[in-house]
Amino acid sequence: MTDMIKDEKNMPRVGIVMGSDSDMPVMARAADILEELGISYEMAIISAHREPDVFFSYAKSAEEKGFKVIIAGAGMAAHLPGMCAAIFPMPVIGIPMHTSSLGGRDSLYSIVQMPSGIPVATVAINGGANAGLLAARILATSDPELLKRLKEYSVKLKEQVEAKDARLQTEGYRSYLEGMK
Repeated sequence: MTDMIKDEKNMPRVGIVMGSDSDMPVMARAADILEELGISYEMAIISAHREPDVFFSYAKSAEEKGFKVIIAGAGMAAHLPGMCAAIFPMPVIGIPMHTSSLGGRDSLYSIVQMPSGIPVATVAINGGANAGLLAARILATSDPELLKRLKEYSVKLKEQVEAKDARLQTEGYRSYLEGMK
């Protein structure tokens, strides 16, 4: 079963896939960004190692489903993003997951060290929100309405920082810190 938000053509534009439900909090941040920007997606949990047949079917059918980008999160050996990129002909964004043994560096290195010809864009460890934003920016290259929404999102971020600074200038840092507790 997948979680799916579809567009006006009843097709998801982005695939969000993770190897384990423990990745869900990070992957949810990508989905939240896509929803905020009005981008359709499908979300699934698929293990490239434990169910390779299901994984291959997912990656091979992604283009047919209408995906323009896949966001793949993985920890440790982190094969999911690279294997998606080996099969899916369009952009794949890898999210390295924080791991208890090596803090996510193992995941990061596994994703960024792809062989020539199999590129995977990579965001920071646990960088779900940035993966969603990068997918949106890729899609916005051919979608003027989405580009407009992205620009509005950037203005909103700027206004949030300005509001925080105004509060700091008014209250002082001690009071500001106290309000953060």
